[in-house]
Amino acid sequence: MNLFKISWKYLTFRPLSTGLNVFLLALGLAIITVLLLIQDQFEKKMNQDAAGIDLVVGAKGSPLQLILSSVYHIDFPTGNIKMEDAQRLSKNRLVKKVIPLALGDNYQGYRIVGTNHDYLELYGVSFSSGNPWAVPFEVVIGSEVAAKSGLKLGDEFTSSHGISVGSHDHDLHNFVVSGILSPRGNVVDRLILTSIESVWYTHDEGESAPEETSTDSLASKEPTIDHQADTTALGETDHEAKFHLPVAKTGFPISDQEREVTTVLLQFRNPMAAIQLPRMINSGTSMQAASPSFEMSRLFELLGVGISLLQGLAIVLILVAGLGIFIALYNSLKERKYDLAILRAIGASRMQLLTLIFLEGLMLTFFGALLGIGLGHSFVWLLVGVSEQNIVSSIQPWIFLKQELWIVAYALGVGVVASIIPAWSAYQTSIAKQLTKA
Repeated sequence: MNLFKISWKYLTFRPLSTGLNVFLLALGLAIITVLLLIQDQFEKKMNQDAAGIDLVVGAKGSPLQLILSSVYHIDFPTGNIKMEDAQRLSKNRLVKKVIPLALGDNYQGYRIVGTNHDYLELYGVSFSSGNPWAVPFEVVIGSEVAAKSGLKLGDEFTSSHGISVGSHDHDLHNFVVSGILSPRGNVVDRLILTSIESVWYTHDEGESAPEETSTDSLASKEPTIDHQADTTALGETDHEAKFHLPVAKTGFPISDQEREVTTVLLQFRNPMAAIQLPRMINSGTSMQAASPSFEMSRLFELLGVGISLLQGLAIVLILVAGLGIFIALYNSLKERKYDLAILRAIGASRMQLLTLIFLEGLMLTFFGALLGIGLGHSFVWLLVGVSEQNIVSSIQPWIFLKQELWIVAYALGVGVVASIIPAWSAYQTSIAKQLTKA
């Protein structure tokens, strides 16, 4: 006697009722699947992107905004700080290493980050082609930028002001791609990296030509014009020459002007720095210090409330689905009493009838679990598809976690619990009583 085949026939006999119960269970399990996928990958990627960064120093404002804009590049910067102040901080005995950042422009929504080669070392990048930037307006692009923008080695492009698409273009100087990074699965994949000097020169208003010198006589006017032309030509030559000078590969660039940077990524020299430096910076300077680990803990705490609500909703859906499976099996059992008596009459044991009902419940919930997991991954895939150029786009929707096996086990447990009472009723089926009624 093939109990699986009999159970399947009973389930497909009422396709609408069976399909509704399976779909209701799948919805609850899909929500849990989505939460597992997003929570697991989101936390891993956030921790991965912040690895090696002990402190972020920038303009005063929201500490969380400072972290999101400078480490994860998903928010607006809080402002700029004087490079002189940042250089003074870098000489502190508690500071092991600093990496300055200059932000403010984008290309097709991808952030252009001015920094030095230490930033490449921080994330352990490797090049699929090309080399790091060496002079102003050379850029290195992440793998995602290269794939979605179509930029190739040697291509030129114009940056746009701000960090979102639609701002006015800086069309005085084009950027040229000098290198393309291999995929790393971190924030660098979504960035366009260049020198701090490139960001400075992009935002410079332009050097004005020397003012004309007044003369006392008409005779001296002609030589004066020649002198002005020579001076202007020399100024233009010097102005253009700086675009071909080597840029700073480590530390801060050298400039004879008063310059600014957006933020500084900082590494501690010893554990004592974690206690002393933030207090010293926040209270004794015009800058602000924020810890990525502390701010991310606060963010996960805030997100935890919403996640708990969604988990509660999912559990309610699963309980309702379990109740629906119980009602469906129980009502079906009352209509099948005669069929079960016939099975007993032709040799089926009480235990086989018990197993038959349990099989129906387990099959229902197993299909619900498979559908729920599939729906969950599909929803994440759609979410990633419509959320381009931010941290959500880096989530992999078709990665299957070990925790998803617990979803299947949980669903089967619901099936067992929902089948207990109907299965016990089938176990107690009396052959004589049912056949006499017929």
